Amino acid sequence: MSDLTKGEIRKLNALKKSIGDELGQKAFDEWRKANSKLEKSDKVAEKIASILSSAEGVESLNLGAKGYTIYKSRGRGGKGIKVVKNT
Repeated sequence: MSDLTKGEIRKLNALKKSIGDELGQKAFDEWRKANSKLEKSDKVAEKIASILSSAEGVESLNLGAKGYTIYKSRGRGGKGIKVVKNT
């Protein structure tokens, strides 16, 4: 039960109190299975990671504490990618 959040512990205790220990545990397990948080994949983050991982000769990349913002040019006059350090 140590991997439960505070809210999940409250829900489990409320279910056990209202419908009994055994049935409450069963209902909680079904609820938790149905509402488990699956990691949603971010396609942009995956694309950036694949581009950075394919860079040859780069042993490490330090983006600093605040990181960088990457802008992709739009419109007629814009070309390329602009990278700005966050301050």
